Amino acid sequence: MKRLPILALLLWICSIFYVGIYLFVGGFLLVRLEVNRTSTCGDVLLPGADVREDFCLKEPRFRRAVILIIDALKADFARYDPGNASPRAFENKLPVLDEMASSRPAQSRLYTFRADPPTTTMQRIKGFTTGSLPTFIDVGNNFASSAVLEDNLVHQLGQAGKRVVFMGDDTWVSLFPRKFHRSLPFPSFNVKDLHTVDNGILQNIFPTMEGDDWDVLIAHFLGVDHCGHRFGPDHPAMAEKLTQMDGVIRSVINRLQNDTLLVVMGDHGMTDTGDHGGESQKETDAALFLYSGSPLFPTPGSQVEPEVVPQTDLVPTLALLLGVPIPYSSVGQVLLPLFSFNSSLGAPSGLSQAEALWINVKQVNRFLETYSSMAKDIPANSLSQLQSHFTQLSSQYLSSVSKDAPPSPELVASMQAYLSSVRETCRASWARFNPLKMAAGLLVMGLACVVCYVLSELSLLVLQDGVLKVPMLSGLLVGGTVAAGQLFTLGFVEVSWCVVVSVLMSEVTLLWRSRRAFARSSSRGRLSLRHLPLPLLILLLRCASLLSDSYVISEGRVVTFLLFTLGLYVPLRLNWDGLLVPSPPPDTQKPPGLLPPSLPLSTVRRESTALLVSAGVLVGCLYLSLSFHSCREEQGSCQPSAFLTPLSRVQDSRMRNLHYVLSLASLSAWAFLLHRWLRHYGNLNCTSVAVFTARFLLPLASICMGLHWAVSATPEDSFRNLAELISLAQVALPRVSFGLLGLGLLLLWLDPLTVFLKTRAPVNSRGPSMPPPRYRASTGISPQAELHHLIPQLYQRMRRSLEDGRAEGAEEDGRPAVEAYGLGTVYSAPLVLLCGMLGLGLLLLHPEGMALAFLLMLLQAAALLHLHASSSTLSSLQSHSNIFSVPWAPVVLWSLAASQFFHATGHLPTFPSIQWGAAFVGFPQGHSGTVLPAALVTLNTFASHILFAVGCPLLLFWPLVREVRGTRTGRSGAGEDGDDVAMEMRLRENPQQFSSALLQLALRYLFISGAQVLASVCAAAILRRHLMVWKVFAPKLMFEASGFIVSSVFVLVGVALVMRVDVAVARLFQKLLPHNSR
Repeated sequence: MKRLPILALLLWICSIFYVGIYLFVGGFLLVRLEVNRTSTCGDVLLPGADVREDFCLKEPRFRRAVILIIDALKADFARYDPGNASPRAFENKLPVLDEMASSRPAQSRLYTFRADPPTTTMQRIKGFTTGSLPTFIDVGNNFASSAVLEDNLVHQLGQAGKRVVFMGDDTWVSLFPRKFHRSLPFPSFNVKDLHTVDNGILQNIFPTMEGDDWDVLIAHFLGVDHCGHRFGPDHPAMAEKLTQMDGVIRSVINRLQNDTLLVVMGDHGMTDTGDHGGESQKETDAALFLYSGSPLFPTPGSQVEPEVVPQTDLVPTLALLLGVPIPYSSVGQVLLPLFSFNSSLGAPSGLSQAEALWINVKQVNRFLETYSSMAKDIPANSLSQLQSHFTQLSSQYLSSVSKDAPPSPELVASMQAYLSSVRETCRASWARFNPLKMAAGLLVMGLACVVCYVLSELSLLVLQDGVLKVPMLSGLLVGGTVAAGQLFTLGFVEVSWCVVVSVLMSEVTLLWRSRRAFARSSSRGRLSLRHLPLPLLILLLRCASLLSDSYVISEGRVVTFLLFTLGLYVPLRLNWDGLLVPSPPPDTQKPPGLLPPSLPLSTVRRESTALLVSAGVLVGCLYLSLSFHSCREEQGSCQPSAFLTPLSRVQDSRMRNLHYVLSLASLSAWAFLLHRWLRHYGNLNCTSVAVFTARFLLPLASICMGLHWAVSATPEDSFRNLAELISLAQVALPRVSFGLLGLGLLLLWLDPLTVFLKTRAPVNSRGPSMPPPRYRASTGISPQAELHHLIPQLYQRMRRSLEDGRAEGAEEDGRPAVEAYGLGTVYSAPLVLLCGMLGLGLLLLHPEGMALAFLLMLLQAAALLHLHASSSTLSSLQSHSNIFSVPWAPVVLWSLAASQFFHATGHLPTFPSIQWGAAFVGFPQGHSGTVLPAALVTLNTFASHILFAVGCPLLLFWPLVREVRGTRTGRSGAGEDGDDVAMEMRLRENPQQFSSALLQLALRYLFISGAQVLASVCAAAILRRHLMVWKVFAPKLMFEASGFIVSSVFVLVGVALVMRVDVAVARLFQKLLPHNSR
């Protein structure tokens, strides 16, 4: 086997796709330009004020402020309905907010507080401290918070000499390092921990308030958010947590002084399942409660109250109430009800509404002028209109001030309109794109798909000619030339464009060099672009569906339908060709040489039955898998699968026990079927470490997983005496499982062979009456398995191959000196074992109810493999291509199954659907870094992609595993021994075709996955101004691109394991024939 050329070619193809994805994403998801300038007290001067007068030295409306951030305080949680006799767990649990708003209307207000997406905690903290708008790509930084560089409220408070004390979510400390007078951060990422952060705040907040060493107190509670992630909003734990927050608010109000402002707010909401991150109204609408011991608001009905307060509006409002400048980059608008109708700057009541608006308008205009001079993404006509509007406002306001007359209501409304216009213009402009990078990424990925297709069809010629050297050298040469030119002309090197030119040159060179071979293959009928086979048409439909938001929203059912259609196409096509039903007996009057080749009737019946049974199992698995889908917010009345709920959140004890029994049965069935297959094919008879892994490590890991599920399902309020033991088990059991599986993977790589060899004594050493030796008892396999999978003549064939055709070493009775068990599945057995261990590890990262979905995945994969094997056997006499070549149909089916089970394991291409709990399996106390939790969440999200990618080579081996005697005689040229069932050893007899078929299979799988990424890229590019681009197409692009990267890596892992087995097999035969081996 040509191992190095295959790996080099696959790595090159993957790298090309990675470059294309990087370029397009870099042009499609740009972070807006940050203006690193800071507002000063002199910027807030009012018309006619003394230049030496400092705004920050004036007495502010409030001397102190207490800001309570209750993470994920949904707007519905804050509403109180006295007529609700049977409230749900999250209803009517914060009565203090309604009591204060109704009994003290001049001192308190309750608003709906609307966040800008993405609704992740870090972006929301940035939003209500800087007053700026986030960009889509900022959601990726939620794993690793970086310091806020823009001007912000925390910085302004510190500059004004105010002592800011923080306690709670440690995200604040990473966002605002060394900005707090005192800070008490607590770890925030463990969503299963409901109490650590909240209890830490409660131990410190009241002593701090009673002291005098603070001016602004910020407390960020996390219990409500974590309760939503772990249990959902409608759970008794949520009622307890909200009731606790009600008590906290009451206690804080009782300790407030008249010069202190209380702000209670949520940073975002949550869905009905407790998730957030998207832009649905349930996720964006939080609660905002404002309270002061002294009168703060006008009489109800005296002016129009806003129904919804944007989060960005809190920044300028708090800044002016506390007497500090508005942060430089804020695009928020002051909340007018907190300012009086008419007053002067020195009045005790603080700024008037017109004065606050004018300060706000000047600050926003200053930011707009600075930003437009630094970045050119705001349209010129919009910028001109806004500047003209500001000039008009400035003239009118200065005129009213010079006349010592209050600004008219029309002027106030005009200033509000100006601020709203600026915010909407910025929001539209910051969704900007780099068309050149996007076009370069599209071109690179499009050519990568063409190259991948061409090479897959010319895999045998590619390995013979070694076409990769010239394209690589030409690409490096051209890329280096461009870099040198940039350095000479510009003085610096833009690496991205050098890489683009290099990759494009290598692609074009390879296609140019392959044109003749492609033309020859086309002329022989091997390639036909005019008549695409149905599997590629199905792939085309799959790619076309990604251009429609409706199809993307319903992607789970769309992929299931396409898989169902193509699965039924295979038997229907065989029946159309007359291969599914046994043909009538041949004409006995014709000479045998004139009879067309045909399979025995028994073989046709057996394979047809197996094919139809496999198709039935496939259809059944597809139907049952629909029961495990989750729901998007756009799907309306859709109900997510009950199996997605962790056992700890199932309140009905009977239902919890039933789910546990089903999960345990599915886990046991997974381990049993894996063990049964390996035993059936004689792969558990030797003493290698791979067999040790299958016999001992795999069952032990399964037992630990079952015990872990039992411990995790235990309610927190039960077995209080065993709380420490349960906590220890929640850490130890999953870690032991991960350790056992990791050790098994390592041992499998070190020694992947599962072959059992037996030598027998010479014939003349036994008496003539002694029967031939039998190893049935010693090997422990059935007589039927021994008959079919003990390969007595196989070693003899391999020996003749290794000895260049010299038949030596055969015994006089025709039996070989060595008998081998498991040699017929020497390549597939390690792959099956690898998939089994990876499957258990990935299942551990999912909710317990997904065990049944993983069992369906195993059964469906087996059905696809048997469908392919039976189809290959029935059509074996019609095929004239490479004897091991895998057709397009099974490869497309295999790829579609990966996408289908992405949805059938409860995943969706949306950020709120990410199962963050996977990061804490085995680590309930959280992590010190971000790499490990990010890796665990990635493995959880793309579990189906990983399993089907690493198991892709099984499509090559399975027809050989299920080889029927005599079916490959005419195709393999086996000669006299053509009737022997050689199984996977035929690959060793044809190393060139083995290498070609393995390369072709990997390239076809990469082509199918790459085509889907290209379709998502095209959808995002074409529909970049579509209403649903950030809600549907951009997340789909991110998930599709990430899925391709993960799949390509594990395709390489699967191919590398096959090569590792091939090396081990070669060494095995070298040991057996040390003098005559090649």
